[in-house]
Amino acid sequence: MLNFDYYNPTHIVFGKGRIAQLDTLLSKDARVLVLYGGSSAQKTGTLDEVRKALGDRTYFEFGGIEPNPSYETLMKAVEQVKQEKVDFLLAVGGGSVIDGTKFVAAAVPYEGEPWEILETDGKKIKEALPVGTVLTLPATGSEMNRNSVVTRKSIKSKRGFHNDHVFPVFSILDPTKVYTLPPRQLANGVVDSFIHITEQYLTYPVDGMVQDEFAEGLLRTLIKIGPELLKDQKNYDLAANFMWTATLALNGLIGAGVPQDWATHMVGHELTAAFGIDHGRTLAIILPSLLQNQREAKKGKLLQYAKNVWHIDQGSDDERIDAAIEKTRHFFESLGIPTHLKDYDVGEESIDMLVKELEAHGMSQLGEHKAITPEVSRAILLASL
Repeated sequence: MLNFDYYNPTHIVFGKGRIAQLDTLLSKDARVLVLYGGSSAQKTGTLDEVRKALGDRTYFEFGGIEPNPSYETLMKAVEQVKQEKVDFLLAVGGGSVIDGTKFVAAAVPYEGEPWEILETDGKKIKEALPVGTVLTLPATGSEMNRNSVVTRKSIKSKRGFHNDHVFPVFSILDPTKVYTLPPRQLANGVVDSFIHITEQYLTYPVDGMVQDEFAEGLLRTLIKIGPELLKDQKNYDLAANFMWTATLALNGLIGAGVPQDWATHMVGHELTAAFGIDHGRTLAIILPSLLQNQREAKKGKLLQYAKNVWHIDQGSDDERIDAAIEKTRHFFESLGIPTHLKDYDVGEESIDMLVKELEAHGMSQLGEHKAITPEVSRAILLASL
């Protein structure tokens, strides 16, 4: 196992009806900005629950944060925070709203051009406004981590940053919010959570037995409950297990002391920036091809994955790896998610452009061994057609 530090200060408030706890989680004199996405938070009644729980506190609202939160929109929120002298940010939504809120939190006190926060992976952040969240869409784990991803539309760039200052102070996780999600978003969330786990697990063995057992258990849970939840979306136990699995997938626990990959995410970000493909779907497109391409480097963990997650223990090493990758692809497709670029009208003529974008964004040494060069990314993209 590798050396590691682990720190996570987020207070999780989990269960049905817990939004009312906002009244005890926030100080009475807080000046709050409630940030959310489109109309769903209003239509489902979640915003009304939040407003009721805030009571007579001074609060303002900022809506319209996109599924891939844009720098341009978020900078408008930054101006509102400054104008209204807001001192607490409350994100009501899924990972995009929470990611966007984290950027706003860091950008308000930042001295300089806020895009530098993304360009430097958050290293220049010295302080941030406190953030709380009310999770409505399990997927990204942003409700319990230090990560954020933001898109700048004007230059078609999707960048992420990490910093301890943007850990949420608290996150309210009410599984009944899963009941109202469109099936497409729910399926995307299952895939996103699944691949968050594989990015930290499918690398190379370092005898991190605790992390491996934890990761394998989470993967098996998603494989079991994902299709069931899509058929029975108002099943509280399924929804609760999915919501908690999605949070645990990326709260830093399973990634502590083990190598991590994240190449699937980096390549996937370029697909979203260029073609607007849902984030979860870009991951489902790239992962099977990446695993095939990197099968020798990942051989030990792929065989472990085949045995402990998919219960494949017959055949040669190559046969077991092939079967595990095929089962992974089939799982994504069983959720209604196509796994080839052609399914999204992206053809071979786009590959050169995508590789150039990866190079332009410094993504020239990806993966746990830094061995996924632009030419390797090209091969992975071509195999994803």
